[in-house]
Order: sequence, then C-alpha cells, then structure tokens
Amino acid sequence: MLKILLTIAVIAGIYFFLIKKPQVAKKRQERAEDEKRKPKDDEDIMVECEKCGTFVSSKEAIIVDGKYYCSKSCAGIR
Repeated sequence: MLKILLTIAVIAGIYFFLIKKPQVAKKRQERAEDEKRKPKDDEDIMVECEKCGTFVSSKEAIIVDGKYYCSKSCAGIR
C-alpha cells in the first residue's frame, strides 16, 4: 500500500513540476505582457491634428471622418 501511494506521489510530482508548472508560468508571463501593452484608463493617448500638426489628447480631440483635429477651426466646423 505504501509503495502505491509513493508511486502516485512521485507521478503527481513529476506531472506538476515538469508539465503543469511551466504552462502556468507561461500564461502568467503572457498576461503580464498583455497588461503592459494595454493603455490604462488613467493614461491618455496623444494624437496629431490633421491640419496643423498639434498634438492633442484623444479625449479632447475632435474626430471628423476618422481624422483627429485639435479645434473646431482646424476641423472646419462651427
């Protein structure tokens, strides 16, 4: 009985350390890399105005036909 339990423990140890653990570590690393690539909510992306070349926050930019503008005058709207 003790031999069977010891054999099961050795097989489980081999499975965990050689198969399962590297997979878990790889997934953790991929998640960490994805988090680095995603812009955070408090971060803002700067975009360039199509007309004058001024950089403006993407939250404050005016978008017309898929292009970013810094002001209404650059966008050509009133």
